Amino acid sequence: MASPPMNKYWIPHLDIHKKVITQELQYYLGPDATVRPYTREGEDGFLITTPGACLTDEQIDDICLKSKEMWEKQAAARSQSNPEKPLKRPLHQPVLISKGSGEGSKRRGKDRRGHISRRPYDDKKGSESSRK
Repeated sequence: MASPPMNKYWIPHLDIHKKVITQELQYYLGPDATVRPYTREGEDGFLITTPGACLTDEQIDDICLKSKEMWEKQAAARSQSNPEKPLKRPLHQPVLISKGSGEGSKRRGKDRRGHISRRPYDDKKGSESSRK
C-alpha cells in the first residue's frame, strides 16, 4: 500500500519550544506527522511534514502557551539551583562555548606547533638585482 502524499509546511520558531512542538504535533496532526528544525531563507523554524493540513492558529497558540509554561518551569528550576543570584532575564543566561587560553599576545606569530611563523617567500634574485 502506498503512503499518502505528504505536505510540508514551515513555521517560524518564535515562541515555540522544540520539545513542546515535538510532543504535541502528532496529537494535533496524527501519527504520520513529523517535525524537525529547519532554516528557511536564513530564519530558523520548524518543518512540519503531514498528510493533511497544517496546524491551525488555535493549535499554534496552544503550542506557544505550553512553550511559555515550559520556559517558565526551566527558569524556576535554574533559580532553585542558584537562589542567591536571581537572573533579570532567565531565558538569556549565557552558556560558555569555549574559554580563551590566556596566552593571547604570547601566541601571536606562532603556528600550531609553537614555532615562529616564517615570512612569505620573497625572490632573493629579484631583490638583489634591485639593490644594484
